[in-house]
Amino acid sequence: MKKTHRLHSWLRLLLWSHVAGVISFYIVLWLRTAPRYLKGAKVSSAYGLTPGGVKPFVSIIVPARNEERNIRRCVESLLEQDYDNYEVIVVDDGSSDCTPRILDELVASHAHSDRLYVLRLRDELPQGWAGKPHAIHEGTQEAHGEWLLFTDADTWHAPDALRSSLAQAIEEQADLLTLGSTQELPTFWDRVLMPMAYLGISMMYPVKKVNDPLSSVAIANGQYILIRRSVYNMLGGYARPGLRNTLIDDRNLAWTVKQQGFRLRLEDGRDLVHVHMYDGLREAWRGWRKNVFLGSRGGLAFFVLMLIGLPMVAIAPFLLPLMILISRQKQAPHVQRNQITPSEIGLATLLELGPLLAYRIVLDNELKVPWYYAFTHPLAGALFEGILAQSAWRVLLRKGVDWRGRQYYHRTGE
Repeated sequence: MKKTHRLHSWLRLLLWSHVAGVISFYIVLWLRTAPRYLKGAKVSSAYGLTPGGVKPFVSIIVPARNEERNIRRCVESLLEQDYDNYEVIVVDDGSSDCTPRILDELVASHAHSDRLYVLRLRDELPQGWAGKPHAIHEGTQEAHGEWLLFTDADTWHAPDALRSSLAQAIEEQADLLTLGSTQELPTFWDRVLMPMAYLGISMMYPVKKVNDPLSSVAIANGQYILIRRSVYNMLGGYARPGLRNTLIDDRNLAWTVKQQGFRLRLEDGRDLVHVHMYDGLREAWRGWRKNVFLGSRGGLAFFVLMLIGLPMVAIAPFLLPLMILISRQKQAPHVQRNQITPSEIGLATLLELGPLLAYRIVLDNELKVPWYYAFTHPLAGALFEGILAQSAWRVLLRKGVDWRGRQYYHRTGE
């Protein structure tokens, strides 16, 4: 009897400790990532003109490898900006699909093709380089701008995007301005996975910390990075040893900028830039798998803590109702004095799911995801648990991270 009593006491302690942990997690998450910290990237009244009234020349660099699905929309939107002092350099990084043909058509037929230059690269990478840093580096060698804009081939840019972001950067006296973008989420898997991805990124890299010069936290959104050419050159650009072979080129560039004492700003550009990152669950899995281990903060110990904690805060709260059913089925004719009752489990369920669903509904609203996708939270948690585990396993054991037909971080000869 004493042993049973002690077991029930421990189970009750475990239950309410979990309740306290889940509530605390979502409260802290809200405090770190609340949308009030985002500041809209709007056109400045001080348009950012130089003393002589000359608008800074901007070089837009687009690395593209097998982007036939996206490249036309992206380049057309860039060629139709309402700013008149810029060039667009598309770096065709050894594409084997229809990307080269589409770019040739744009050069031949677009009304503003005089702004467009296509740089062709071979498929083979120089030793010690990753694909995207190498493509951007090669693009910068052809660029003439006082400012450099790095953007991805799967983006779409509103006509005032360049003008607005440049004005914002000049007004903020930013050396690197990066914009958060609207995530286009047309499919079920997009809407399941993106809120969980956003949760993890914003938890590790809260906007308030990124924009605080006294904080070491730094990140950039590789879909839109506007950087002063003088700062980029001073840092050595992507030819810098710590940047040339990275798969998290945006985060590492931002960290280098901030570490060297330059001003980093992360702003809300959802009215200016749209992106559809992945097409289907398979591509999304592979895309997040290449980043999540390398892009996590806190080292291996923190990553292990994430692996343990994610099921606890994303999946376990939804399993508590099953405990009610089990406890009712196993309940003795007379309830033991210290036994956890179904009503107690029900209260714990409400206390856990309340802040969880409240946070998810607000987050889903920010991402324009229907509110009822909050109930896919445990599915997203389970999928990202697999992505996290596989990402760590492939990098730590050097099994290789594959992306766009290339392998990184694998043993020589494999």
